[in-house]
Amino acid sequence: MAQASKNIKGASYDAYFENVQSRKMLPRALQETLTAAFARIPVSSFPGVPGGKVIEIPADTSIGDAVRILSESNIMSAPVKNPDIEYTTDWREKYLGIIDYAAIVLWVLETAGVAAAALSASSAAAAGVGVGAAGTLGAIALSATGPAAIAGLTAAAVGAAVAGGLAAEKGMAKDAPTAADKLGEDFYKVILQEEPFKSTTVRSILKSYRWAPFIPVATDSSMLSVLLLLSKYRLRNVPIIETGNPSIRNFITQSAVIQGLEGCKGRDWFDCISANPISKLGLPFMNPDEVVSISSDELILEAFKKMKDNQIGGLPVVEGAKKQIVGNVSIRDIRFLLLKPELFSSFRVLTVKDFMNTVASATPHTGKVIRPITCKPDETLGNVIHKLASHSVHRIYVVGDDNGVTGVITLRDVISCFIFEPPNFFDNYFGFAAQEMLGH
Repeated sequence: MAQASKNIKGASYDAYFENVQSRKMLPRALQETLTAAFARIPVSSFPGVPGGKVIEIPADTSIGDAVRILSESNIMSAPVKNPDIEYTTDWREKYLGIIDYAAIVLWVLETAGVAAAALSASSAAAAGVGVGAAGTLGAIALSATGPAAIAGLTAAAVGAAVAGGLAAEKGMAKDAPTAADKLGEDFYKVILQEEPFKSTTVRSILKSYRWAPFIPVATDSSMLSVLLLLSKYRLRNVPIIETGNPSIRNFITQSAVIQGLEGCKGRDWFDCISANPISKLGLPFMNPDEVVSISSDELILEAFKKMKDNQIGGLPVVEGAKKQIVGNVSIRDIRFLLLKPELFSSFRVLTVKDFMNTVASATPHTGKVIRPITCKPDETLGNVIHKLASHSVHRIYVVGDDNGVTGVITLRDVISCFIFEPPNFFDNYFGFAAQEMLGH
């Protein structure tokens, strides 16, 4: 069964890239020249992360501390280090994966649903006996997408907290609305500093909420390897390590590559490609009926569930039969559920529109819903890259004259425009571990 899953994953990578190549109308000779150039550029030449040091999070770090580290470092993700291994030359032993802010918040939302259910129990006995029921009720947060083990642990731990008088002290009596309101008013104290959240570690949620594998490349590898991992193979970030020394030297993200491309304006090879309208490059690489969107009157939890189910980082918010775009919701926006108590206390009944309006009210200067980043089918690739880089976003929506969404262009798609995969490149340049993780 595992092998079948791997084959399906590998086939999806191939299907995506074959679609890209079939739609691009650039001369083959130009594509080959550019791909060969990236194959000669060493990864070591790519600019390092700000500050020169990659932030790492030990696997036994609590969820609360992980949130603090990511927030203080102003980063969305970080490699997770295995604290049980003091010295090794094998990166597979030293690093367990990559944790991102979105994964943490998805876990918190699911767990909070269970917590509210358990805290609304009429007695400690009811909370303890009803672990299965509480888990089922709590999983409403993301329609049962959370692992049963986490749900059971959470319900049991919160039940213990009720038994210890925690609920009584906080006034969390017998009704669910009261419990949910208190959770919202005192989020960081209840969620991140008390059980089960205080004792839950990054290690325990890493596998269940990981969207992509941890696949590093060596410093003497080519940038083509990195660009392929960030485009065809759907990684959002690629750790860079030295051969024989598994410590991470750099952390190249899709966003960093787009920023790098933006800085190439004025160079012949870049201008030659970026001057083309996106339609000539086959963008967007999807049909209008393939766009995953969310209506403004749907629940915000449904939006986050769609992102998780489709493994995508954002959705256009649309209205009407023509699906006119009125906003954008990204996985990063979930953090507002944590930061604004009035949102968190009602997160299970909150609509997308109300969510956007509340977030807008907290936005400095404007106080308005931030307009989604869009482009027309006849815009140049250079303009699209500029919008992505200047706004620091991960996707841009293609709209027609009626402002209806006809497609989505992601950072992955843009990177794919500049390269193709030479014959046998994967087998020759990626190690066995990488091939295994990517499903080849």
